[in-house]
Amino acid sequence: MTEFWEIVIAFFLIVSGIFGFVGSFGMIKLKDPMSRLHAPTKATTLGVGGVLIASILHALALELRPSLHELLITLFLFLTAPVTALFIAKWHIHRHETPDSLPPAGEDGKWATHAVEPEKDIPDHTAT
Repeated sequence: MTEFWEIVIAFFLIVSGIFGFVGSFGMIKLKDPMSRLHAPTKATTLGVGGVLIASILHALALELRPSLHELLITLFLFLTAPVTALFIAKWHIHRHETPDSLPPAGEDGKWATHAVEPEKDIPDHTAT
């Protein structure tokens, strides 16, 4: 029975290694930052998730003890990866701006987008 669990754990480690390699390779080879954004937030996150699943299975099946550390790491990873992606995307959008080049702020004195008049920025596909 332990051979079965070793094979399952090895499978998860191999698959997660492939995801990690693809994510790392994508960060190097993709041309623009918005394309590179998908490599660490998608593939590499799945790679780390596979390693954590393999670790959970190893603790449960072979060491016969539950391990909650991996669950906490997984929770932290899957909560922080989208936030990191959002910050990288916002940096890419706003990277060439200076305080003089910003559009006027809204009524509350704060802004989060570039749209001065949102209605003019969105193409009207209904009028054909």
